[in-house]
Amino acid sequence: MTKPYAEVIGDPISHSKSPLIHGFWIEALGIEAEYRACHVTPEGLADYFAARRADPAWRGCNITIPHKQAALDLVEDRGGVRGTIGAINLAMRAEDGVLIGTNTDAGGFYAPIAELDLADAPIAVIGAGGAARAVLFALSRLGVGPVTIYNRNVLKAAALLAASGLKGQALPLGTKLPAAALLVNTSALGMVGQPALEVDLAPLPEDAVVYDIVYAPLETPLLKAARARDLETVDGLEMLVGQAALAFELLFDAAPPRERDDALRALLTA
Repeated sequence: MTKPYAEVIGDPISHSKSPLIHGFWIEALGIEAEYRACHVTPEGLADYFAARRADPAWRGCNITIPHKQAALDLVEDRGGVRGTIGAINLAMRAEDGVLIGTNTDAGGFYAPIAELDLADAPIAVIGAGGAARAVLFALSRLGVGPVTIYNRNVLKAAALLAASGLKGQALPLGTKLPAAALLVNTSALGMVGQPALEVDLAPLPEDAVVYDIVYAPLETPLLKAARARDLETVDGLEMLVGQAALAFELLFDAAPPRERDDALRALLTA
C-alpha cells in the first residue's frame, strides 16, 4: 500500500521550506507519511487536482504563489473562504472524499503579533496578492485602522482594501509611508530571484513593528533596514511555521510538536 502523502505546490517551488517543516514534524511524531514539493504551473493546475483527486494516498497540499486564488475554483469552498479572504493556501480531502479548500495564512500571520495592541493603529501593507488577502482578513479582526496598502496596480489594491472592510487608502509602490505602528510586506519583493523592495522606513515611529513574510532570504533588505533603526521585526519563518502548524494538523490529524520550534528554526536556517 502506498504511504499517505501531502505536498506543497507552486511555481516556482524549489525555494519552499514546507517539506523541511512538515518532514521534521512527521519524523518527530513517528507518523507513517511523506511530504513532498511539486512544481505546478498555472496551465497545469486543473490537471494536477484531477490527478490527485483520483489518488487515495494523497491527503492534500499546501498552495503557494501563484495559485492561491485560482485553486479556489477547483475545490469546494465549504468554509466560505471566497467571501472572506478570497484565497486558499490549503486543499485537502474531506471525510466524504470531496476536495475542500481553506486558509491557514491568516492564523499563521496573526500568531506572532497576537500580543500587540493594534486597535485603531495605522497600518501599512505592501502587496495585493493572495497573502495580502489573508493579512487584511486578520487585521480586520483586530480593529486596526487606517490601513494604507501599496501596490503596482493601485486599483487592485483599492478593491482588495474595500473588500476587507477596512478604512484606508491605496497608493502606488514607492509612495512615502505613513507613521504606521505596523508595516507588513506581503509581496514577493525582496525574495530570492525577485527585485528588491525599496522603501524608506524614516516615517515609522520608534515603536513600530516591521513584518516581512518573505523567508528566502530570511534576512531581507527590509528587515535589515528595520533592525538598523532598532525597530522590532518579525521574519517570514514566524508566519510560515505558524500556517504550516495549522495545516499539518488538518492534513495528518496530529498536533505538531511546537515545543521543538527552536530545533526546527535551526534546521531551516542551517
